[in-house]
Amino acid sequence: MLPDIPTLSEFLPGYEASFWGGFGAPKNTPVHIVNKLNSEINAALADPKMKARLAELGGTVLHGSPAEFGKHIAAETEKWAKVIRFAGIKPE
Repeated sequence: MLPDIPTLSEFLPGYEASFWGGFGAPKNTPVHIVNKLNSEINAALADPKMKARLAELGGTVLHGSPAEFGKHIAAETEKWAKVIRFAGIKPE
């Protein structure tokens, strides 16, 4: 969106960070409700108007199953836990 400004990864080779968001439900939510929510959310994200609006905001639509989202959360948690441990970050 800013063609004359280098991306962060161009400025700091090897740097990687992204923002993502998703929807969750309370633990023990019945599977049929989780599946219905997933189906409806994926349908909304597949709508061309929604995709276009998110693209205007610089977003990329990724949709999938609850299991895939769980794997993504686990991978992100592990990735950032390594950064926290390496940096010696402690809660205040």
